Amino acid sequence: MLITMKELLTVAKENKFAVGAFNVADSSFLRAVVEEAENLDSPAIIAIHPTELEFLTEEFFSYVRHRVYKSNVPFVLHLDHGGSIKDIMQAIRCGFTSVMIDGSLLPYEENVELSKKAAEIAHAVGVSIEGELGTIGSTGNSAEGGVSKVTYTDPSQARDFVTRTGVDTLAVAIGTAHGIYPKDIKPELQMGILEEISHLVDIPLVLHGGSSNPDNEVAQSIQFGVSKINISSDMKYAYFAKAREILSTTEYWDPNVIYPECIIEARKVINYKMNLFNSVGKSGLYDREGKKQPIQEKVTSDLYQ
Repeated sequence: MLITMKELLTVAKENKFAVGAFNVADSSFLRAVVEEAENLDSPAIIAIHPTELEFLTEEFFSYVRHRVYKSNVPFVLHLDHGGSIKDIMQAIRCGFTSVMIDGSLLPYEENVELSKKAAEIAHAVGVSIEGELGTIGSTGNSAEGGVSKVTYTDPSQARDFVTRTGVDTLAVAIGTAHGIYPKDIKPELQMGILEEISHLVDIPLVLHGGSSNPDNEVAQSIQFGVSKINISSDMKYAYFAKAREILSTTEYWDPNVIYPECIIEARKVINYKMNLFNSVGKSGLYDREGKKQPIQEKVTSDLYQ
């Protein structure tokens, strides 16, 4: 089923779990996310960056919407890091149920103005909106970008931002970065900032740059109101590591021969993250008829043994 981000994360926040937002760059990654979500009976967010949308073209999303709409698992189709009203409008035309407006590099008042305008447009057509306050770092190996010096989210400013813009979810900056951290860098999230924000802001919080961060800190962040965690690099790294292995040791050129093993490697990462986020077995909370169902425990598939 295809629902809005507000519908998805309201339930997640109430039940103390987070939903993974997995950046989907093509149909193979879409398969990995959707099939693993269905395998684990876990809700999931299909995230698309504007550059990925440009690469995939608008026609691709007819297939995406059809695939997830018929599923018994709840999905959100989300625009990640939309940089302008034009980006927001394009995603809405493509049938996205959630959009992000990223004005984090703008002066505060300009960010408020842009986010408020985007929220009004999205809400007018029943689409959820995510804003961002503070900046996400960059490890230097991700196409999603980021800044060299993180600006942490000011908790008191976060409350003002949410009140004035009307966003449904808020991406906060507590020390994460896009990409995979180099071996000589150990990320340390500022949990004190996150905890303070959680006391001042009622809406679900979002953690960008979720790859490569310590599991214990990610799990703790969920207790402080983080209901959406973005994963891209970990999943893509596993996929393309397997692709490089296959291409360097064989003469295969058929996608149906090369990609299946790559999809399995991506699914292993997705499986791990969904278990870490405690979203496994939670689809019953989003029954099509609105009836809450008992949550069934899921285990790791034999696929990964």
